[in-house]
Amino acid sequence: MGSPEKNQSKGGFFAAVTSGWSMFGNAMHRSVNGLLGSEGMEVINPEGGKEDAEEEAQRGRWRQDERDGYWKMMQNYIGSDVTSMVTLPVLIFEPMTMLQKMAEIMEYSYLLDQADKCEDPYMRMVYASTWAVSVYPAFQRTWKPFNPILGETYEMMNHGGVTFISEQVSHHPPMSAGHAENEHFTYDITSKLRTKFLGNSLDVYPVGRTRVTLKRDGVVLELVPPPTKVNNLIFGRTWVDSSGEMVMTNTTTGDKVVLYFQPCGWFGANRYEVDGYVYNADEEPKILMTGKWSESLSYQPCDLEGEPLPGTELKEVWHLAPAPPNDKFQFTHFAHKLNSFETAPKKLLASDSRLRPDRWALEKGDLAKSGSAKSSLEERQRAEKRNREAKGDPFNSKWFDKSEEITTTPWGELEIYQFNGKYTEHRNAIDSSDAIGTDDVQSTEFNPWQYADLSE
Repeated sequence: MGSPEKNQSKGGFFAAVTSGWSMFGNAMHRSVNGLLGSEGMEVINPEGGKEDAEEEAQRGRWRQDERDGYWKMMQNYIGSDVTSMVTLPVLIFEPMTMLQKMAEIMEYSYLLDQADKCEDPYMRMVYASTWAVSVYPAFQRTWKPFNPILGETYEMMNHGGVTFISEQVSHHPPMSAGHAENEHFTYDITSKLRTKFLGNSLDVYPVGRTRVTLKRDGVVLELVPPPTKVNNLIFGRTWVDSSGEMVMTNTTTGDKVVLYFQPCGWFGANRYEVDGYVYNADEEPKILMTGKWSESLSYQPCDLEGEPLPGTELKEVWHLAPAPPNDKFQFTHFAHKLNSFETAPKKLLASDSRLRPDRWALEKGDLAKSGSAKSSLEERQRAEKRNREAKGDPFNSKWFDKSEEITTTPWGELEIYQFNGKYTEHRNAIDSSDAIGTDDVQSTEFNPWQYADLSE
């Protein structure tokens, strides 16, 4: 397993800094390689080699004049966790929040359905671990999702029979909790990201716990994902790479899957490649798995040496769905569904991410309005915090309760939030009511706030 000290990284969260290079801007034309020789400061072309660094450094989404101001701000944060330390401009954002991004793992939820229905305990692990890998194409996006407001929520329905709810349960440190369920499985996550800003790259560590319960046999699966690095934040074209081990353990039987995400080498060597095995409780390999997390995964029964069994063949278990061509934010069709009201339940909570005015304005292409709305939301959140501290009021999340359980992850300890079941009661009451009309949900004002009036 990796650790921050070993400079492994985690991805999908582009907590990016836009720019900067005030002190390097002029020197760049002399020698980018000389300036960026230290780890974390290098410019890396995933399709090229070291000799491409200077050319690659002049590519990317930022103009030179945009870089200077932000570098002056961000150079002070090198080596720091920047998860919530800095205020960033909306031009680096995608019109989605982290709570919505958490729901993207449900795109291929049918794989968990298959795991639940599967009689073979090792094929069950193939399906479940493939589901965990299937979200990684979404982590390639190089736009940053909005940080949720404390108390913000996201609801999803109308996809594979799954009901999904997530909530921002802590602001410092930023933490989210999520729960999903259908007839085959329940999914619970407490999510906290830890980052390390290195100058032209960002390491992101998934300090979280993901737990899946398969309903038929009550099997409980726990997942430890690999870290990821976001490369070329300032110079060059931004890209994301995940490397290291993903481990899924069947805590009921002791079976487990260990998949190794290969790091990207020069000229793209090994990029996206995933290889590993399903092991029984005695740590004997039973099934080999291989593929690319950006495309597909396949499996094949193997012997105790990990070699394919004679008379068997490699079979594909999952293939990436086609994506919209030339999408501005690199969204999948499912990501667009998550942003739409097509997946919203009846009587959507007013705290839902879809209703955020900054997200909505960015989706419509109005950066000025989005930036203004983002600033207003952040100031209101700060005002609520001051009011809460002055009154001595605690913040209590609605749909998740903070438990006494603290779990240890490879990247630090984590306080666990548990789904309290109140959302299920809330949703059942609404769904069984005939009094609920067809309100124009899009006109609902975003309201995650603890206080209706800050003067109270």
